[in-house]
Amino acid sequence: MDTLSLVLDAFAPIAGRRLLDVGCGPGAMAAALAGHGAWMTGIDPGAAAIAAARDRAPNCTFEAGSAESLPFADGSFDGAVILNALHHVPDPRAALGEAARVVVPGGRIVVVEPLAEGSFFVALRPVEDETAIRAAAQAAIADAIAAGRFRCLSDTTFVRRETFADRDAFLERVAAVDPARRIAIRDNAGAIATAFAAAIERDANGRCGLSQPLRAHVLVAVREPA
Repeated sequence: MDTLSLVLDAFAPIAGRRLLDVGCGPGAMAAALAGHGAWMTGIDPGAAAIAAARDRAPNCTFEAGSAESLPFADGSFDGAVILNALHHVPDPRAALGEAARVVVPGGRIVVVEPLAEGSFFVALRPVEDETAIRAAAQAAIADAIAAGRFRCLSDTTFVRRETFADRDAFLERVAAVDPARRIAIRDNAGAIATAFAAAIERDANGRCGLSQPLRAHVLVAVREPA
């Protein structure tokens, strides 16, 4: 399983659906879904990410903004995706509530989040230790389901494996997600090198492999009776 296949399955048939990509980053997923016929809108707080997304997918709409206060009317979208982004939101509960607000009744929300485990996480930790924020995102999802605000259609864990030519390529990848990480990369070079060397698995071509377990929830918001 991979993230794109999971999202396509969740929204099948996807052609013609109006979808919101919350925390869209440079627009890779929005572009992929648009390629399958979805009408995509992406939102991200980073101006550089939005500029990159507009260059990558000029047929999509991208806006700068916060997941905790989406600039869209109620029921604007057929569904929403939040991919590897909820743990970066200061208030993940508010972000889930906003995603529920802007989708139509019965619309699905796909949330894919990295877990605080796996070799990719081990290599990343000296750059940025996301243990607490990843746990907070999972807690927000679990609490929303337990409180009856969402019905969970599926809860799946799968592994994303990435390969890199070397440590520098890995560091460029993680810095692209958050340029502020370049400070830690500069200041913690020794610890980063040690963690990376311990975490990697080299393939037959000598490339460095890292694995990241991802947990995917497909949710439907439960609205109170009028």
